Amino acid sequence: MSLILIHPAPDALWADARLEGVLRHALAGREVRTLRRAEELDSLRNQTLLFAVPLGELGINLEYIRMLARLRREPSLLEGCTAGLIVDGAGELYTKSAATELALAVNAARCALIGRPLVEGTGSLANFAVQAHNLGTDLAGAYRAAARELADRLEGETFPRRERPNLLALHASSHHTSNTMALWGQVRPQLEDRFSIREIGLRNGTLSDCSGCPYTMCLHFGERGGCFYGGVMSEEVYPAVREADALLLLCPNYNDALSANLTAFINRLTALFRQTRFYDKAVFAIVVSGYSGGDILARQVISAMNMNKSFYLPPRFALMETANRPGEALALPGIQGRLADFARNIRDTLLL
Repeated sequence: MSLILIHPAPDALWADARLEGVLRHALAGREVRTLRRAEELDSLRNQTLLFAVPLGELGINLEYIRMLARLRREPSLLEGCTAGLIVDGAGELYTKSAATELALAVNAARCALIGRPLVEGTGSLANFAVQAHNLGTDLAGAYRAAARELADRLEGETFPRRERPNLLALHASSHHTSNTMALWGQVRPQLEDRFSIREIGLRNGTLSDCSGCPYTMCLHFGERGGCFYGGVMSEEVYPAVREADALLLLCPNYNDALSANLTAFINRLTALFRQTRFYDKAVFAIVVSGYSGGDILARQVISAMNMNKSFYLPPRFALMETANRPGEALALPGIQGRLADFARNIRDTLLL
């Protein structure tokens, strides 16, 4: 299977020699076709893609911006594709924000992302300190190894489908007033004939946030399937996550951020993540903003659940709507069609 490397050309004021070296190591022995310009992004359906973006000191690459514009303008450009990402910066900032921006754009263009799809090289490569220690190499060696491992997984992983998938819906909202819950109430009946659905509410102080236990303590409890702080996470949520083939996060916009209880859930998931990876589990989201900012929350879910916790990101993983007053979401123009498309996407992703 060939791999397509999408490597936007750097601006004339700087070079990307470090990234070029990383790519030579990661792609050695592979059949690779390289695209450098936005106008070359044609006929890419059903391909395996590796984006490698050099950002420079200011976090800006003009050719990448042109590619981003095309991805946003053509919502079926990458239909059937699966991708991984390498983002390389000359400074300590902008690499992660650029990665989540790119991930959301390619996902909206119908491209899936494998779990943990990002290899991120900051200017100092200090983000590879732990990996370098574990591998017995230097920071640059850990960077190259991570890129090689990403390319291996990108070419080798396939997402499993099920006869009757288990879907876990997590929320922290009121059924009576929440626009987010109202949308889920329309999606759920479109899935119940073929899915086993479990819904867990995380409201009213039932979920304590992660308190940052030492690594060894977190690992100790995670290996036993629990967490030092116990509660609903250990007793109900961890077993449900283990059984689930996909998670659906119901995400109202609170001050351009996920709600406190959903954030606590993601943080507390670390104990279970230390025990296992979630490459074979998908994550979806319904995001409702009162005024704007749905893309901000979608990028938070991508960063936390896909890039960090290793969940598979299906194409068009998120339904993003804007509604303020109770009941307003179900009156949005065209909403029933978008709900049907979202439910169909879940079915297409998970069902045999």
